Amino acid sequence: MENRQAEKKIGVLLTNLGTPDAPTTAALRRYLAEFLWDPRVVDIPRPLWWLILHGVILRVRPSRSARAYQGVWSEGGSPLLVIGREQQCMLQQQLDRIAPERYRVELGMRYGNPSIATALESFQREGISQVTVLPLYPQNSCSTTASTLDAIGAALKKRRNIPHLNFIADYHDDSRYIEALAESVRAHREGRPPAEKLLISFHGTPQRFREEGDPYYAQCRTTAERLAAELGLNEGQWLLTFQSRFGREPWLQPYTDKTLEKLAGEGVKSVEVICPGFSADCLETLEEIEVENREIFMHAGGEAFFYIPALNARDDHIAMMVALVTEKR
Repeated sequence: MENRQAEKKIGVLLTNLGTPDAPTTAALRRYLAEFLWDPRVVDIPRPLWWLILHGVILRVRPSRSARAYQGVWSEGGSPLLVIGREQQCMLQQQLDRIAPERYRVELGMRYGNPSIATALESFQREGISQVTVLPLYPQNSCSTTASTLDAIGAALKKRRNIPHLNFIADYHDDSRYIEALAESVRAHREGRPPAEKLLISFHGTPQRFREEGDPYYAQCRTTAERLAAELGLNEGQWLLTFQSRFGREPWLQPYTDKTLEKLAGEGVKSVEVICPGFSADCLETLEEIEVENREIFMHAGGEAFFYIPALNARDDHIAMMVALVTEKR
């Protein structure tokens, strides 16, 4: 009985934030309505937030976001989806090499398509009763990791028979993750000297979340410190910053855009920016960092700006995923 149980097929659910179905105003309105209505993301009282969201934000923001997505869209879709599919495929290939027919990898987005519910339904149709969930958020936050768990709970809510779940909450200090980040920096620097400053930029969250117990800030700091140590950097060579703030309340600081402007004003001529919280390049890295923040730095007097790509489907990134989903926990 134990041997038969050990050989049962395991579902592997890779999850990420999500993506609109198209770079259009209508598609962005649907996507943002789902994303911004999640109380894990915006926890303003529902009646008031409904009025703000539908009366103001969804009348203005979708068209602006659609234009931004059009600048990074490809034939296969948004960068996050294209890279997510590549990660799914490569992880499946690597798992098949070590254990043929043992694992089934699906991709599920918290918002938009392909959905988490669809991925779980696929496992159910195949009779898979053991699922390992790997949210591709290295740092655990209530607004991302916890929201993923909410979506899984909602998808399983009406089932009579739920699968056994192995939920990987974070990997912010995993040595293989840190080494992969460091190697991506080294590879980016091949043939040229390092910039004067390395900015280690993470997606921001409201400062209030940290005060209420969210582990995200502490985990971002740990990741940044371990990456700097792996690269042999001293305190004057790197900075921890936070990007992508939304709304009027204070978010985690220092802010990436303000820091870049300040550095250029102080005479720093070259910077590198890496975003370790993003497992795949997306609008926030390719447009916000690579385009908007580059312009901020250069306009303020900077001379050289380098964005270091996310780990995406690098071999060492996929190898780390293999280890995370196959190790006993």
